[in-house]
Amino acid sequence: MKESVREEPLAPPARGEEEHISLALANSAVARPGGHTVDLLGTPARANHWLTERGLAPADAGMREMCTTQLRALREQVRSLFAARAAGLPALPAAVRAVNDAMTRVPTAPLLAWDDENGPYRATTHPTTAIVDHALAALAADAADLLTSPDAERLTACGSAPCNRYLLRHGRRQWCSTRCGDRARAARAYARRTSVDTTSVDSTA
Repeated sequence: MKESVREEPLAPPARGEEEHISLALANSAVARPGGHTVDLLGTPARANHWLTERGLAPADAGMREMCTTQLRALREQVRSLFAARAAGLPALPAAVRAVNDAMTRVPTAPLLAWDDENGPYRATTHPTTAIVDHALAALAADAADLLTSPDAERLTACGSAPCNRYLLRHGRRQWCSTRCGDRARAARAYARRTSVDTTSVDSTA
């Protein structure tokens, strides 16, 4: 029985996701207020849907749990690299190895093949024989491109807790969505009111 994918009402893509699929990967597990997380790669069907939307797998790829686990594992390593870059800290060697392993898992050039009837020819491995490997390689290569491009200077974490998304900063804006911006402003306003109230109580004590 085919598992259906129920769409979750999520915020629009964070700035930079449309240019960098690795940023979309990093943001595919969305933390929400109340400790709830929406994982767009939480099941094989959801992961298949996510990859299909980005042209990385056919709709009938038939993702398995093992493949989905590999995708989630790469996500965590990419998030680790983004966190290190945004904070100006050294990257974990294991995260760098994971991205490089994913990039080198599939051939980058058409391979030599030999047919008994027609002789030698060059051929690219058919994507359906290694869909996940091709997807992982594309996502890892995009992460490497982003981290080594001028855009990396704008890479930052959303400044509105508990949001865990990354974005490419535009001007002074450090929120991934209008909703997060509104929540951050409301939190600051509440903190100011609380501070004023506390000061007033202290001065009358």
